[in-house]
This record gives sequence, structure tokens and C-alpha cells, in this order.
Amino acid sequence: MPEYAAPVRELKFVLDEIADLPALAAYPTFSEATDELVTAVLDEAARLANDVIAPLNAVGDTHGVKLGEDGVVAAPGFVDAYAGHRDSGWLSLAIPAEHGGQGLPFALHIAVSEMWNAANLSFALCPMLSMGAIEAVIKHGSDDIQARFLAELVDGSTTGTMNLTEPQAGSDLAAVKTMAVPDGDAFRVTGQKIYITWGDHDLTPNILHMVLARTPDAPPGVRGLSLFLVPKRLPNGEVNDVKTLSVEHKLGIHASPTCVLSFGDSGNGSVGYLIGELNQGLACMFTMMNHARLEVGLEGVGLCDRALQAARYYANERRQGHQPGIDGQAPIIEHADVRRMLLTMRGLAEAGRAMTIYAGAALDRALYSDDERDAATWQQRLELLTPIVKAWCTEVAQEATSLGVQVHGGMGYVEETGVAQYLRDARITPIYEGTNGIQAADFAGRKFLRDGGAAFAALAADIETTCSELAAADLGESARALETYLGLLKDAARAVRETASTPEHTGAQAYDFMMATGYLVGGWLMARQLLVAARHTGDNDAFLAGKRISTRFYLSSLLPRVAAHCAAVTADDNVAANAAPEFV
Repeated sequence: MPEYAAPVRELKFVLDEIADLPALAAYPTFSEATDELVTAVLDEAARLANDVIAPLNAVGDTHGVKLGEDGVVAAPGFVDAYAGHRDSGWLSLAIPAEHGGQGLPFALHIAVSEMWNAANLSFALCPMLSMGAIEAVIKHGSDDIQARFLAELVDGSTTGTMNLTEPQAGSDLAAVKTMAVPDGDAFRVTGQKIYITWGDHDLTPNILHMVLARTPDAPPGVRGLSLFLVPKRLPNGEVNDVKTLSVEHKLGIHASPTCVLSFGDSGNGSVGYLIGELNQGLACMFTMMNHARLEVGLEGVGLCDRALQAARYYANERRQGHQPGIDGQAPIIEHADVRRMLLTMRGLAEAGRAMTIYAGAALDRALYSDDERDAATWQQRLELLTPIVKAWCTEVAQEATSLGVQVHGGMGYVEETGVAQYLRDARITPIYEGTNGIQAADFAGRKFLRDGGAAFAALAADIETTCSELAAADLGESARALETYLGLLKDAARAVRETASTPEHTGAQAYDFMMATGYLVGGWLMARQLLVAARHTGDNDAFLAGKRISTRFYLSSLLPRVAAHCAAVTADDNVAANAAPEFV
């Protein structure tokens, strides 16, 4: 099995050319994000990912986690690896300086986080959830809550979790029953939560659980939900009444403990502290969820790249069959169909990478632009992209990791090569943090229809600008491809608007509409990279030569998938909307 090698030059290229990191560095907030510092950050993150975190991936998959009398014991090596991650300050990279962070761009955090996800998804899930808890405490926590808990979250000495799901309440949060009863300046929380990622472990002495619950006099449904911070250990050191009942046995991410947690088993309730206002818990939780959705999309990108690296290595080493001009058996990469699979994996990985880093830069600009209209424009773009990043990147990860197995042939189907793990680990990503069906409904309903298509139109205008730039750079074929599929997507958008009064139709169209948009956004960002690479056609630079190949492949072989998804959206016979359930 090949060792993981973080794609540092590729990440730096996308940061510079797609996120326009030099322009971000001109913001006063990001004045320290010099080219020299960014390069040093990427190099050091790559060292930790390559040398420390990645070697634990197969170990964690094999050993998993154990639930003992004192709680969950992490897989071998994870405690030390987390200590190295914590002591190097990686969690605080993009946290504002006024809250104890380093104040660097979120786009840079995205690039670094891709390395953690590619190296070891189970490991990366722990700091990812802590980041969401940090965001929630910063945005919604009172001064007292921030003074008590924020510093330990930011420095990584405490981790955070997100507690939504209950046995009777999956995605339907209106069915949440966990109760929080006022008790002085705190609350007593009782109930059970399931599927809590890193809900218990021995990496840190404390864990801060962000728990959705309702107070006794709260209104019914989601309007009555509030958010509470429930520590594993209270500020005075006392152990809180939070018990791990079990850990799930899963298809993948074996080293990430997925816990069933019980709050208040003793009868008095766990001590919890209100985050934000009463009955505003869902809004507070969405601070965590929107962050997590970007990060889950990034998990898909990391797994695409990890599978690609393994498949490319194997294709160069494995000899089978014959090719003209090659003595004996040829490396299988000499076979055109193997190159097709590898280029598909590469195109999906590179488009997803560009998409996630671009979304990270949109977040930076939305938060820190000193022009209110510019900030609002970027916020609109970020909101439009978030469900696409989460869903498209995780959907294509299923394909890329499966192709990774296929390139290995029979060797991919046995565990010794390690590539089956990437496929198993990837399978959770379209499910958690809101299934991809939920993301599609969000994209079509809230992000497209609610503003009358304004955000979508602004995105289309930017794509049209890139088409003009491609034509001016003598890349007319690429320009025509992008224009053609943008036209089909506009037709699909009109179809969604025309059936908006019939929710069943929108629900049936939403997934294909979202996926078509994802493929087009990926093609747009790949085309922008082609513009850069084309300016250096005469350079003897293997990286840029490879970039030209991967982009041309995406535009010719992957972008046409837009047409199929759009055809499903515009079809006159909307079978999924109209079929009686008994005939499905």
C-alpha cells in the first residue's frame, strides 16, 4: 500500500488561483497570511498528515475503538497523534485572534483540513466537530459561557460534539424529546442521543456536548428547541451525569467512536448551560451544521484524493496484458480504460477541491469584506454553494472510491491493499449532517426558489464571464462546452420554477437539479484553472501539463453529465412525483 502524500502544490495552486489568497491577504484581518507563511503552514500540515496521522488509518480501521468501564478507549496511536495535532495549534488556525486563534483565512483551514481527511477520516472527525462547537460558542454563547469554556475548545484541550438525533427523531427534529429543566443559572438535561460522533474518548479529559433539548413550557415542534452545552466534566472538576451506553459497529470509520449517550441517568439530570436564547436552538445548531456540511463535503474530496493516489500507484506497478512498443507485460496504466478511470477520479477530486476551497474563501469574504454589499454577495454565494459542496462532493466520492477498488481489480476487493477502507469510509458521507436528499431540498427550495433565483443568476453570470475569458484565450472548445451545459442548466432552473407550486414535483426534481449544478460549478472552476495553465503551455512544468490534461478530461467527459441530470429535471413525465407508493 503506498504512503499518503499530501498534494501541497495542488492545494497552493487552488488557494492562489481559485480562492485568490493574495487578495484575501490584503484584508487587515488576514495581513499575516503571506505567501511565505501559507507555504510553511501547508508544508508543516503535510508533514503531520503524511508521517503521523496517515499511518494510523489502517490501524484504526482494524482495531476500532473499545468501550470499557471508564468510557471509550481510542484506537492505538490516536492519543499521541491528537496530542501532536493539539500542541501544534491546528484547531485554532482560522479562529479569530480575539478568541485565542491565529486569525488565518478559513480557505487555508479548508486546504489543511483536506489533508487530515485524506490521511485519516476517523481522526479528522474529532477536530472537525470541535470547530463547529467553537463557532456556536463564539456566535451564540454568553460572555460567561465564553469565559468558562471557549479557551479550552480553541486550544484543543477539550473537544466538542453535536447532539441532535434520538431513537425516535432522525432528521425530524420536531420529534426531539430530550428535556432541560431550569435549575438556578443552569439546566438539568435528561434524555438519550444516538449517532454521536466522538461522543466519548480518552484523547482529552473533557468533552463539551452541544445538545438540542426542549424546556417544559416550550412550544411544540422545532420552535420549542433550545441548545445546551453539557460538559463531561463540570468547571469544578466534578464528573457530570453523562453516560456512554454503547458504541455503534459500523461499515466504516471504525476508529471514530459513534456513541449512544444518556443524559441524567441518575435521576437528577445532567448539568447544562443555555447557548443563545430559549427556543432558538435550531438556529444556533445550524451554525454548527453549516460548518459541518462544508467539512463533510471536504471529507469526500479527501477520500477521492486518497483513493486516487493508491490507484495511480498500483496502476504504475501492476503489469498485465501487452501494449505495442513495450517488452513483456505492460503496466496497466498503459491501458486506455485504466487511464479513463484514473482521470475520472482525478477530475472529481480536483473539481471538489476547487469547490470546497472556493466556498471557504466565500466565507472569508462574507465575514471580513469592508464593503457591505460585497459581503452580502459573498454570503449569498456561500449559502448557495453549501448544500452543493456537502452533497456533490460526497456523491462523487462514492464513485471515486469505487473506481479505486476497480483499478486494483481483485486485489481491491481484499482488505490487504487498504482501498476497500476508503470505499467503506466514504459511504457515511452522503448520510450524516443531513442526507443528500435533504441537501437537495434545501438547494432547490431555500437556496434557489426563496430568492427568486437571484443567487443562481449571479453564479450563472460569473460562469458566462469565464466563457468569454476562455474564448479570448483561444480555448473556444472549452468555452462552448461550458456555455452549452450552462444553457441546459438554465432550462432546468426554469422547470423547477414552473413546478414550484407543486412540492412533490420540486422534491422529485431537486436531486438532479443540485447534481447538475454541482457538475457545472466543478467544470467552471476547472476551466478557471485551465486558463492559468494555458498561459504556461510552453513551460516545462509537469504539474501544469497534468492540470491541462485533467481539466480537458473533465470538460469533455464529466461535464456532459449535466445533460443527463437536466433531462431528468425537465422531463414531462415526473414519475417519482406521481407514482403511488404501493407501485414503487
